[in-house]
Amino acid sequence: MGHYNHHKTLEQGSPVVPCSDMCGTIEKLGPDNGNCGLKEGDSVMAIFNQTHLKGQVGEKDMASGLGFPLPGVLSQYRVFPAYGLVKVPDYLTDEEAAALPIAAVTAWMALNTFQPIGQPLTGKDKVVLLQGTGGVSISGLQIARALGLTTIVTSSSDAKLDRARKLGADHTINYKTTPEWQDKVLELTGGRGADIIFEIGGAKTLEKSFACIAFGGVISCIGYLSGKEDSPGSHLNTNVLALRRNVTLKGILNGPKERFEEMLAWYDREKIHPVIDRVFEFEQARDALKYLFSSSHFGKVVVKVS
Repeated sequence: MGHYNHHKTLEQGSPVVPCSDMCGTIEKLGPDNGNCGLKEGDSVMAIFNQTHLKGQVGEKDMASGLGFPLPGVLSQYRVFPAYGLVKVPDYLTDEEAAALPIAAVTAWMALNTFQPIGQPLTGKDKVVLLQGTGGVSISGLQIARALGLTTIVTSSSDAKLDRARKLGADHTINYKTTPEWQDKVLELTGGRGADIIFEIGGAKTLEKSFACIAFGGVISCIGYLSGKEDSPGSHLNTNVLALRRNVTLKGILNGPKERFEEMLAWYDREKIHPVIDRVFEFEQARDALKYLFSSSHFGKVVVKVS
């Protein structure tokens, strides 16, 4: 759930059907889709920006986002262009597959935006810092573990950190009891810092992320849970912060279809099962949205339409 008025290419118009990631079954193929690689009865997922098929996201692709500005997927039936769908690996349940298009693809891109397709980042010498335990960060933890990366997870909840360790997190930090968590990251990495940071917090976390990023590392900007505007006070300019450790600051707006399919091949190979926090019935959709907005979840929240 986000507030997207900072995207000037998007305008809030009439109310839309909510939700952006889905798994469903093809009921009928249009007459011009005989060679699309899909057939009736296939389980499929939809890509988020329906026209974003390869490369960097463009301004035109932002107009094809499911849930905003286009009608979303919280419905029993919906028409999609065939190019906006990908097949579900056989080993996944419908609920697990529905958890992938937004959180998992965003996490994959946060790790691999600068990697050539087919060559994801690997190796225990690479350290990933994951802020929080929501859908993107937990997907990132599962992917990073499958890629053999070293992981550090932050949260304000010891119970959630315990669950993260059970999922394979190498290190965990409670940012309430350790408010200067950036110093702990440096301690855990022998002063080197994290190679990639999932920057979820925004205003109140970015400066600390700059302080514990490895020299030449990447800060993947994903969210702004602590706000969009900096707190008053003395801050070094972002240019200086980036230059200080030769940092790349990269905004992550999900990813293209080609990278989604690349990710799915790795999921299938490693048999990764997304973490589902709770499943709500279709009639409980309002309760599901309220629960998501409360930030009580660990992993993904699913609404089962039928």
